[in-house]
Amino acid sequence: MAAYFYRPWENERQNFQWHKNVRIKDCMILEGKRALVTGGAVRIGKSITQALQAAGVEVVVHYRNSADEARALSPFTVQADLQSMEECSRLIEEAGPLNILINNASIFTKDTLKNSTPERIQREFQVNLFAPMELTRSFAAHASSGAVINLLDRRILSNDTSCLPYSISKKGLADLTQLTALEYAPTIRVNAVAPGPILPPPGSSVESVRELAGNIPLDRLPTSDQIAETVLFLLEADSVTGQIIYVDGGQHLLGNGV
Repeated sequence: MAAYFYRPWENERQNFQWHKNVRIKDCMILEGKRALVTGGAVRIGKSITQALQAAGVEVVVHYRNSADEARALSPFTVQADLQSMEECSRLIEEAGPLNILINNASIFTKDTLKNSTPERIQREFQVNLFAPMELTRSFAAHASSGAVINLLDRRILSNDTSCLPYSISKKGLADLTQLTALEYAPTIRVNAVAPGPILPPPGSSVESVRELAGNIPLDRLPTSDQIAETVLFLLEADSVTGQIIYVDGGQHLLGNGV
């Protein structure tokens, strides 16, 4: 009788090959794709741009005023003022053809409703909500397939009256994420990342941000690189759409308890 030797690595090799094949089939291959990152020259946008480039993506960097920073990152740049719907449509035309749209650009104003003005409210809603809506519509009209990532804020699960127009605009963008995920399936996936406190405003220190950030269950600030890594994950995960991932140290779990 022939001897039988149990060779567990054979099963492991078969399992690995199966998982490898599933991963290749179910993951978007980023290398060779072309992406537009709004506000992609500075802060979180810069980290997203660099992460995409490292993954082999050709990145078109949108900017409003940061021309030098944009051109230092990529040979492909487009200037546009997202306060204009016409500029939003032109932006997609000039940046295309595209496989990926990252709606990162936003405006943050520390305004209660009482202290705000109609002009500031309109400006914040235009850049934070209406521009991503028009960019997504125009992107989907030109792309046969692809992916959209919206940048939100962990405040969408709280009721922060200190920045009311901003909070409402980002809550609207969260709803837009899920509605467009349904409308454009199965050819275009739409997901979102909701950061917590990341970078200090110009002129402020990281220590001041940590002090003002409030309670963070994991007791550490997220980084812009972690936001970029999450964006890459959502782009690669072909079975994921309509999802919002919070990168905030667990802060969204506290609601208003911050």
